[in-house]
Amino acid sequence: MGSYNIKNLEHYFKQYNKSIKNPAKFWGKIADKNFDWQQKCDKVVDFDMREAQFKWFENAKLNITQNCIDRHLNERGEKTAFIFEPNDPNEAAQHISYQELYSRVSKMSNVLISHGIKKGDRVCIYLPMIPELAVAVLACARIGAVHSVVFAGFSASAVAARINDCDCRMVITSDGSYRGAKTIDLKGIIDEALKTCPGVLSVMVVKRINSKINMTEGRDHWLQPLLDEALGMHVAEVMDAEDPLFILYTSGSTGKPKGMVHTIAGYMVFTAYTFKNVFKYDLDDVFWCTADIGWITGHSYIVYGPLLNGATTIIFEGIPSFPDYSRFWQVIEKHKVNQFYTAPTAIRALAREDVEFVQKNDLTSLKVIGSVGEPINEEAWDWYNEHVGHRSCPLVDTWWQTETGGIMISPISFVTPTKPSFATLPLPGIQPALMDELSNELSGNHVSGSLCIKYPWPAIARTIYGDHKRYKETYFTAYPGKYFTGDGALRDEVGYYRITGRVDDVIIVSGHNLGTAPIEDAINDHPDVAESAIVGFPHDIKGSALYGFVILNESAEDHDHETQRKEINKHIAEQIGAIAKLDKIQFVSGLPKTRSGKIMRRILRKIAENDFSNLGDTSTLLNPEIVEEIKDGKV
Repeated sequence: MGSYNIKNLEHYFKQYNKSIKNPAKFWGKIADKNFDWQQKCDKVVDFDMREAQFKWFENAKLNITQNCIDRHLNERGEKTAFIFEPNDPNEAAQHISYQELYSRVSKMSNVLISHGIKKGDRVCIYLPMIPELAVAVLACARIGAVHSVVFAGFSASAVAARINDCDCRMVITSDGSYRGAKTIDLKGIIDEALKTCPGVLSVMVVKRINSKINMTEGRDHWLQPLLDEALGMHVAEVMDAEDPLFILYTSGSTGKPKGMVHTIAGYMVFTAYTFKNVFKYDLDDVFWCTADIGWITGHSYIVYGPLLNGATTIIFEGIPSFPDYSRFWQVIEKHKVNQFYTAPTAIRALAREDVEFVQKNDLTSLKVIGSVGEPINEEAWDWYNEHVGHRSCPLVDTWWQTETGGIMISPISFVTPTKPSFATLPLPGIQPALMDELSNELSGNHVSGSLCIKYPWPAIARTIYGDHKRYKETYFTAYPGKYFTGDGALRDEVGYYRITGRVDDVIIVSGHNLGTAPIEDAINDHPDVAESAIVGFPHDIKGSALYGFVILNESAEDHDHETQRKEINKHIAEQIGAIAKLDKIQFVSGLPKTRSGKIMRRILRKIAENDFSNLGDTSTLLNPEIVEEIKDGKV
């Protein structure tokens, strides 16, 4: 286990150097010693970066669910695998043991098979955050079907586009979902979507909100009666290491969504390894990642990474603000959570509220707190560290992507000294490179450029479903021989990495390249400001000028706006320089965000440019109504 569990900083550097010197030997040893295989691999890695071709653990045979469930049964069959915490805090939480999980996944596997789903078929899962979502994911993996989870907040057209793109044969959904005090008609959305999806032969429906819904005869089936009749045992399908495990769509800022294909063995080894090390999970810990399983974070760090390590992991149906803003902190106290992993968006929103919401709950069980989804600004980092971590928990600011499958650059809890807003060091096996505009790799420290990765890692996405050409062009042509992340980063004086945001969020003002992230950090540092987003807009003299969308703290909303504008610009000039001052500042009540919490700067850019004609599909946003409000208030 020595190579699997990094013990201290010296051990990290030792393991890191081994992983760079001989990646095949490093990953081969981890794979060999920590997982169950039906057949070991012939070759650990084979790849061609220029053609974007990758194979890991070639010809190995396995089933990922045997590693997630079956192998734990003898030693810890009665241990809780999932804690389900419902939307309504008055509804009882569920504790699902590994033994029960085995039975539920087996039953679901048998139901899928009896409805004609076989190895290689694609199944779309459109469910709220309930246990059936994790069970459906694992059942697909068990029989060799490819799961494609679509976040249950996407519109009918967005769901249909994803179903048709990968030709799903079945959809698993529910009558509806709870979201705080509201309910959402998921079955209605699926009915609408399926009008244009001829390939779907059957729909499985979970009863969750007990609403009245339409059931199409011959196509739609209530799931529970089928599960009740199914056998609670199932022999897992033997799969090849490079068989696809899932397709997960990432919405490109433009163009149709990209179906990222992840394959079984590499993804398994990498998510298990990163989960264990980044969070320093011990066997009796309770781990909580607040993401939705509809996103990669939920795939890797609610389902697969935790279960591969025999962990107890929480499925949370609710939202941070319902019934009030203490909900997260209540859950931590209730389930004695040890590792808590959430998004900067959530942290900033909670930091706006009265600190009493946090203080009235007992958070002493926490050992590690983490951040995911976007770079965390210093102010949010400090608040999170102080009020949630009580300055005694390592704060792991993790950088990774849907395409990478697992965490790439991050502190390792209790090992890497942390630094506010820095993702710090690459994990073993990850070889970052910073590139300048002329495609030269920047050596040494105190440099910034485009972040690339020089060598493949086991969980790298293998392709975009049905479009390898797009995969190659998007990620491997800008810097031939390297994977281009699309992000910019800086490397400080000790070699720590800070992600500075998307490279396309660099705005050239009067010939100066200005990254939006540091400017936003400076604005957010102002005591009146809760959150901000900066975009560029055309300017006759400067080429581009800066437009700021700013959310004020509630206590500062009635202050004089003109004074605030001046103060914000003064703040920017002091922290970055006069060149970075904003030409226009619009105060807004919210920002357009995807369901995973990313700010849709593309929409803000269009508004700043007065181009309202092509805002794209705003129905998939977390808060679509905010777009009109921002348009109306444009300065």
